[in-house]
Amino acid sequence: MITLTLLHPHQLLPLKRWTFDRETVVRVGRAPDNHVVLYSAVVSRHHLELRYEDRHWMMVNLGTNGTYLDDKLIATKQVEDGAIVRLARTGPKLQVHVTAPPPLSPAKQLLQILDKPMAEDEDPTEKCVHHKTRVLKDSPAKVPPENNK
Repeated sequence: MITLTLLHPHQLLPLKRWTFDRETVVRVGRAPDNHVVLYSAVVSRHHLELRYEDRHWMMVNLGTNGTYLDDKLIATKQVEDGAIVRLARTGPKLQVHVTAPPPLSPAKQLLQILDKPMAEDEDPTEKCVHHKTRVLKDSPAKVPPENNK
C-alpha cells in the first residue's frame, strides 16, 4: 500500500491524502488521467510516476521542471517511507508513506513460482492459489434432437 499526502507549502500540515491498495503504478500530474491530479502551473501534465518493482517502490521523474527529494533533483529513486517530494523547485510537496506491498495477482504468483528452480518430481501448480478455481468434469453434452420436418 502507498499513501500520498499533499502538504501545506509552509507548515507541512496535511491538506489531502490518497491511498492506493492494489495499484503497482501511481501517476501524479496536472492531467486528469493521473491517479493524483494537482493543479499547479509548475506541475507537468505527467510529472511523477511511482512504480512497485522488485519488492519496493520507485519514484520516476517525468516532469519538465523536475522532482526533488531533499532539495536534490532526482531522475529515479527508491522510495523511503515518510519521504517528502517536491514537484518542481517551487511546486507542491507530497509525503510518501509505504506500508505493505500490493497483493500479487494469481497470474503473477504463478509466474514467480514457475521462475524458481524445482525438483524433477515437483509440480509447480501445487503451490498456486486455488481458492477461486473450480474444476468441472467433462460430461456428455445433452443436445435436444433436431426437428426435421
